[in-house]
Amino acid sequence: MSTYKVEKYFGHDRGYSCAFRQWGAKSDCRLLHGYSLSFTICLSSSNLTKDNWVYDFGSFNFLKDFLKKHFDHTLLVASDDPEKDQLQQLDGNVANVIILPKISCEMFAEMTFQFIKTYFLDNDIDVKIEYVKVAEHAGNSATYSEQ
Repeated sequence: MSTYKVEKYFGHDRGYSCAFRQWGAKSDCRLLHGYSLSFTICLSSSNLTKDNWVYDFGSFNFLKDFLKKHFDHTLLVASDDPEKDQLQQLDGNVANVIILPKISCEMFAEMTFQFIKTYFLDNDIDVKIEYVKVAEHAGNSATYSEQ
């Protein structure tokens, strides 16, 4: 059976600039630091649409909104961060604080994957999500898939 795969790339130049920390790390990653993250979404299907596409690249506005809300000029804080209350006080005038269950590129990739999956299920879109990849920069990235 033939399979078609496409990738949609939301690059570092899009400005998904966020700050976060892995509070339990023994390295400098325990300190607040930030990146302009990139996101790569890979979709596949054995069938193409009437336009000969796996999925219309122009139909990713739902994802652009999600990425902007969570990763554009935000301070991401883990719900179990011992400094959560102090960091949350920055919300409003100093930072746009978003509390997430866990913090890491791996978790950002999973969170994005699950959001797309739910959107596709809710909208009866019969396309498989192969993976979501999140990169801090060219040297560091993490991928999530359900394979």
